[in-house]
Amino acid sequence: MADRSVLITGGTGGLGTAVTAVFAAAGWRVIAPQRRSPAPIPDPGANAPVRLVADLTDAADVARVAEVAAGDPEAPLRAVVNLVGGYANTGRVHETPVEEFDRMLTLNLRPTHLVTRATLPHLVAAGGGAVVCVAARAALSPFPGVAGYVTAKAAVLAFAAAVAVEYKASRVRCNTVLPSVIDTPGNRAAMPDADHSRWVDPAEIAAVIRFLASDESAPTSGAAVPVYGRA
Repeated sequence: MADRSVLITGGTGGLGTAVTAVFAAAGWRVIAPQRRSPAPIPDPGANAPVRLVADLTDAADVARVAEVAAGDPEAPLRAVVNLVGGYANTGRVHETPVEEFDRMLTLNLRPTHLVTRATLPHLVAAGGGAVVCVAARAALSPFPGVAGYVTAKAAVLAFAAAVAVEYKASRVRCNTVLPSVIDTPGNRAAMPDADHSRWVDPAEIAAVIRFLASDESAPTSGAAVPVYGRA
């Protein structure tokens, strides 16, 4: 039986599937909310993720997810992994409608804030734990046409740093990983002519995230960890 739980948002995406798998393989109880009802699995297995439908931009839905994640007294919530996000190339700043700029903030920052806010009391009550957020290399090295995305990911980075400072005394750590281009089917379809060998494999990022959520990284908080591969 699992003795600790992890809440993973975006657990069905290209990166999320790998992250969910690595935690399940390590014996964690995994809670993986998603926007649509999951397809039935004939034989889910003992360590299959707990899946529930939720809108992670809605505070009430997020509160419900947090209660489920912390609802097993034999496996207290000890880690939260914020993977939900989105990307859009909307043109230069003066060409980008404010609605598109706001949409990037909503997709990338709001779920991270709401989920972290809702789960922090549970992590504190469990005696501590870890929050891992996902920003992007672009937050540190912007490129043209994606000001909304860059701003949102930079905000995630700043938010994670604030959590690390505020909850240090409560033994809750918060770190961020910064991918460049992740080698997912979606990215390959969008960039078929790119050198995919330079991209980072989702399983490699998943291993870093699991490390940051585990007791092995106990001295580490407030870090921004590059996971660029060779990109």
